[in-house]
Amino acid sequence: MNKRFVYFYFMRDRPEKIRQAVQTHVDYWRELNLNNYTGGPFSDRSGGLITFETISLEKATQIVSKDSFVKGDLIENKWLKEWLVE
Repeated sequence: MNKRFVYFYFMRDRPEKIRQAVQTHVDYWRELNLNNYTGGPFSDRSGGLITFETISLEKATQIVSKDSFVKGDLIENKWLKEWLVE
């Protein structure tokens, strides 16, 4: 049974590098075709929020680790938590 996860992150102050990585970031998450995926940036572009389902925290961590923002060291702070939706 899949679990629901929330990935909440804030960006580093590297606007040019972030602009260069945005399309790869968006494409990566869309191409995963995860169950109940929802995501997007905050209106001030300081970070974003993504929710999705997968089998375990380990798998969710693996998914997040392949994001271009993570691979490019563009994230200042991030949290990945299992979310119990009521």
